[in-house]
Amino acid sequence: MISRLNSSPTLSRRDACILGVSSLAGLAAGCASPGQAGLARVEAHGLGTLPDGRPVKGHLLRNRHGLTVRIMELGATIMAIEAPDRQGKTTNVLCGALTLEPFLQGLPAASVIGRFANRISHAQFPLAGRQVHVTTNSGVHHIHGGREGFAGKLWNSRSHSNGHDASVTLTLHSGDGEEGFPGDLDVGITYTLTDTNELVLHYTATTNQPTVVNLTNHAYFNLAGSGDVLGHELQIFADEFTPSDGDLIPTGEIRSVAGSPLDFRQPHRIGERIGQIVGPSGYDHNFVLRGTAGTLRRAARVVEPTSGRILECSTTEPGVQLYTANHFNGRPYPKHGAFCLETQHFPDSPNQPKFPSTVLNPGKPFHSETRFLFRV
Repeated sequence: MISRLNSSPTLSRRDACILGVSSLAGLAAGCASPGQAGLARVEAHGLGTLPDGRPVKGHLLRNRHGLTVRIMELGATIMAIEAPDRQGKTTNVLCGALTLEPFLQGLPAASVIGRFANRISHAQFPLAGRQVHVTTNSGVHHIHGGREGFAGKLWNSRSHSNGHDASVTLTLHSGDGEEGFPGDLDVGITYTLTDTNELVLHYTATTNQPTVVNLTNHAYFNLAGSGDVLGHELQIFADEFTPSDGDLIPTGEIRSVAGSPLDFRQPHRIGERIGQIVGPSGYDHNFVLRGTAGTLRRAARVVEPTSGRILECSTTEPGVQLYTANHFNGRPYPKHGAFCLETQHFPDSPNQPKFPSTVLNPGKPFHSETRFLFRV
């Protein structure tokens, strides 16, 4: 049996994605110390234990505008984000939960994905003069770091606040040979909730021998808090995408989005042309972002017309994967009940010499940043 804090209410998986203000905001107010009103703050609390008995800690981040974000050590996961609509009503805009149990039961999670986000063809690639073989967990291919990946790991955490921003830093050591990847890898992510309603994700990694790294967060957003996302209006700041085969492995081509249902250079409803997608039953595509990788620039903008909520995404990564929760089946969320904006290097980059490199060498730390701005 998983132990719980009395202050953490138990939620069904169905309720998790449509949670209201009385949960996270109330918990944050209850934890606040005297004199902290109006300041950004972060509170740590226990969430329970894993089946093997290891304790899991959570962190509640809150800014002076009432935006709240909850992070847990399992998978370095964002558990919930409560954001106001145009009337000031807050709702959880992330498919998630406030308690540990639903995630242990397989609830879709906004976890950190690594060592390598997305796919690697035939679970192998050349590196430093040899062929590296990694875990096969998607047919004959590799996806999202392997059978466990970073999403299944218990990370270490520490929180900090300066009164304007509230942050939690999570760190993980991945040993040489884990899931087949070479090199000891020390990876970290800092989530910072700013005074301007931005959630900043800053990734770092170092290695002691050549390896490949591609980190992202697999957050499932629904700016309405329930239902499907087909009416959300999406704009992606990309003129090109990377076509893929039937197994969603890139062909190596970079193609213009013009004249295709992937043309989101101007805002379109997500559901407007989703039926035109051949292959996957919705969007599951990597877009080549404009501008120079390594510099922070716009990736996407999403508007939910009914609530007025707006999500703006910017990143230093070269690409972003749009995924429309094609596998959701009503338990607990409906098909297309969320969208993902997975900022990333391109899928199968280790096998595609024309794609931006994902090789990480000793003495050259990896840094990446993604920002999610919430407004109305």
